[in-house]
Amino acid sequence: MSDKRQRARVQGSWAKPLQKPQQPSAQHVPSAAGSWKSAPRSFEFHQPADPIREIPVEKVIENAGDYEISQGPTGVSRLRLIPGFLPQEEADWMFSKLLAELPWSQKTNYRMMGDSIVNPVYEEPRLTCWYGELPYTYSRSAMQPNAQWHPVLTTLRLAVEQKSGHKFNSLLCNLYQDGKDSIGWHSDNEPSLGPKPIIASLSLGDTRVFSLRKQPLPEDKGDYTYVERIRIPLTHGTLLVMEGCTQVDWQHQVAKEYHDRGPRINLTFRTIYPEPERPSGRFVR
Repeated sequence: MSDKRQRARVQGSWAKPLQKPQQPSAQHVPSAAGSWKSAPRSFEFHQPADPIREIPVEKVIENAGDYEISQGPTGVSRLRLIPGFLPQEEADWMFSKLLAELPWSQKTNYRMMGDSIVNPVYEEPRLTCWYGELPYTYSRSAMQPNAQWHPVLTTLRLAVEQKSGHKFNSLLCNLYQDGKDSIGWHSDNEPSLGPKPIIASLSLGDTRVFSLRKQPLPEDKGDYTYVERIRIPLTHGTLLVMEGCTQVDWQHQVAKEYHDRGPRINLTFRTIYPEPERPSGRFVR
């Protein structure tokens, strides 16, 4: 079969003969130096439209002292860290008494969408109890107070008031049973605590990391990527006082720790005021 007939049979009678690739002539072969070098290109640096931002390095606070962690339009945020506020033997005895004798229970909170409760409710991953004369409402549910203070708590309140220079009328007790117990990011900024709450936090038991992060700028629209962060290991018998605008400009948490942790009691002394009246059928945060 001729070459022409074979090509027609395979490709169809309409197919054109295949073209053999042409060998480039010597004048089209680029030289070793490369013809592009004869007309070098120039590059210009253009400033990025948005400034390049770096994620701040997390700061660690471990030593005793007063720390001014921020200063802004709202005012100064300050921490006072006092490790060894309680001697070892005294802290051990108080921890054992409070662990065994306080009325610990698991608080149930509500998920809300507007003014409506969204099921399911959820239980806090820790145990709590509340002391004072007034109930305390947060996360849309109220804690009823234990008006009769445990004698150990009364002793500790007087000692904390003397050391901090602040008066307190209420106490939220938290029991973290192990490393899986935690509390998420939040600020203690409920209206019942006043405009710039002062919180004195006393730790007993195993060490847990207390983390803080600054509230983002308005233009960041709730993005916490570039905010300042602080990490404080709270050891047995340590007192931490949060003053000024710390509850306004910062959030804090005790994150889960996925390794062996023993129980820890955290006593947060605070001053609470009567809550605003609630309109019928509505929750007031």
